[in-house]
Amino acid sequence: MNAQTQLRMMILAVLERQPEHGYAIAQGIKARSGGVLLAREGTLYPVLHALEAGGQVESSEAEVSGRVRREYRLTENGAAVLQKLRGDWMRQQGAVNAVLGGEA
Repeated sequence: MNAQTQLRMMILAVLERQPEHGYAIAQGIKARSGGVLLAREGTLYPVLHALEAGGQVESSEAEVSGRVRREYRLTENGAAVLQKLRGDWMRQQGAVNAVLGGEA
């Protein structure tokens, strides 16, 4: 699984809990990973736009603290894609662990 696919999976996972705007998605990834993973603006927004074009997320404008922000939410299609990506990730993780000598 390449880095862009991993980012797609993480964005969908953050949106699984609730709709969020871009900055909150990036902060969710950072917080859930204990600060290890970062989703920078230059990579986050192109992936969000691709997810929207592919029907995995929908967006709308919402006012947050007096500012209008684009809020993204997971679609049914996005939930199905997330489920598949999670399975792919688990298989890949198991394979890497087996190569490294850990438990698969």
